[in-house]
Amino acid sequence: MATKEEMHETIETLKGPRFYRIQFYGYGGEAEYMKLTKEQYEFWKEQIDENGDGDAVNYVVNAEDEQFDFEHISALDDPMKFLSDEDGPRPWYEAPTGFTHQWGVDYSNANISVDEVDSEDYSAGHVADVVESSTLNEWCEVNEVEVEMGVDEAEEPDYVAQMWSAEKGTFFDGIIETVGDFDPKKLKIYTSEYLNGDDTIQSVEYDGNEIDNQGGDTSGKGYSFHVWSNVKE
Repeated sequence: MATKEEMHETIETLKGPRFYRIQFYGYGGEAEYMKLTKEQYEFWKEQIDENGDGDAVNYVVNAEDEQFDFEHISALDDPMKFLSDEDGPRPWYEAPTGFTHQWGVDYSNANISVDEVDSEDYSAGHVADVVESSTLNEWCEVNEVEVEMGVDEAEEPDYVAQMWSAEKGTFFDGIIETVGDFDPKKLKIYTSEYLNGDDTIQSVEYDGNEIDNQGGDTSGKGYSFHVWSNVKE
């Protein structure tokens, strides 16, 4: 039978505050969706159809300093430089005609881990494993976690370009402060479906309070560039 001192220590531990680090990691990325003119769309579509997206990616990645190394384009006329405006060239993730931006882990390709830690600090010490690496969507189903899947409401223009940076790693790292044990049913995950079909995790709540994302740690896996038309011929 536990002593009074042991019971008191257990009660104090359960009372809290207690801290849990929650992480979402896996595959996702960053994308910028941009409006093109008809002429820009036709130019870049022809390049991609004939030669792949190599020169298009080269343009987008190097647009800010305009140090291009094209394989199939001899010279790029100014009207085709959709990342430039009257203020000069911009980085692709701040495109002058960008209409929506995507960043995060894809819900269908995410994992979850939860650890109890000893403080709310980013460098908090590990106390115990609570949820070891698990496939997120399966774990949510088993534990009846509420997942609210929304849709990005940006209106698509007639001609669209997408620059996609595929990434792998940790996209969400936050600390939960609470009383008692971590309860999966108090967790709520919000996603948004973007134009590429990915349900990207946007925010996370625990017991009605949004968890601050302290930052991710991802590595790039490559770029791709796509254009499409919404004009019915």
